Amino acid sequence: MDEMNKLKEIVSQFIGDDMNVEVNPLGKGHINDSYKVVSGDKEYVLQRINHNIFKNVHQLQSNIQRVTEHIRKKLEEQGVPDVDRRVLTLVPTLDGALYYQDTIGDYWRVMDFIKESKSYDEINPELAYRAGMAFGDFQKMLADLPGEPLFETIPNFHNMEARLETFREAVKANKAGRLDKVAGLVKEIEDRAEEMCKAEKLHREGKLPKRINHCDTKVNNVLFDNGDQVLCVVDLDTVMPGYVLSDFGDFIRTGANTGAEDDKNLENVSVDLDIFEAYAKGYLKNAVSFLTDVEINNLAFGAKLLTYMQMVRFFTDYIDGDTYYKIAYPEHNFMRTKAQFKLLQSLEENFEKMQQIVKEAARG
Repeated sequence: MDEMNKLKEIVSQFIGDDMNVEVNPLGKGHINDSYKVVSGDKEYVLQRINHNIFKNVHQLQSNIQRVTEHIRKKLEEQGVPDVDRRVLTLVPTLDGALYYQDTIGDYWRVMDFIKESKSYDEINPELAYRAGMAFGDFQKMLADLPGEPLFETIPNFHNMEARLETFREAVKANKAGRLDKVAGLVKEIEDRAEEMCKAEKLHREGKLPKRINHCDTKVNNVLFDNGDQVLCVVDLDTVMPGYVLSDFGDFIRTGANTGAEDDKNLENVSVDLDIFEAYAKGYLKNAVSFLTDVEINNLAFGAKLLTYMQMVRFFTDYIDGDTYYKIAYPEHNFMRTKAQFKLLQSLEENFEKMQQIVKEAARG
């Protein structure tokens, strides 16, 4: 069976047989393969779930269903118009399951396609403000999700203590024999290690709660309508319990960097305080109502933490011999490490200003 017929066969498990169904590749996601499906006047998204990363597909899909149903209920209670464009809608199989496993063991899911929507890869302060409102609203709506905590789809994903443990094992093993020339950076990481484990420590002391986080807060995970108003937050695979400061910090790490994540010219890399301020204002406009003082006081720290964490992850992979991240050239992970370190240094230099911005934004 050729690829196209195979895809149509999978689609039929969700929407029944349709001789005229069209299936075409969609977007360029790093994790899952996506396709746009057109059946008459209905449009869907078909995705192959990356089973190497998301080991428990049943729990993953259950998380997404709980989250989207809760948001849908909230929007309906608020009388929001056009709810179907404001939250993802999972389409079950004809048997009522949230995913389908094909004969070779791949997992598939289908969602309604959100019409007349777009996302952005580039950022400016106005978009940062709106994205901040979107992620703040997302957390706010899920702050009272009833029942058991959500399942951790990637265990210890934003756990700094666990990331440092993996890093130290990599240094000890020195598999690729690269340590000699990078010892200075190992010291930079160790010098900051204690401060960077603050979130886990505060959580153990009962001072920092775990809440439902998105865990991948990039601007391209927000859908906008044609007038650039926010429709909804998408890409919910990593929605799980975490600290709000890491969701805040991850947006700043990716969105408020004046350079690229792997910039070869480190002069390009610094924190864009206009983007930082816009995001903080948008985020706190919606989130201040449910956050504690400890959370608010640590939002700016979250930007340092997530940049440091990503630096540690790139560096660990470099020391291990590039086994996790795709690389475009031999020293790519080392370049990424240095670019993240440069951003971290810029965040450290501007930390007082960032704290002040957050404080003012929280006052409204």
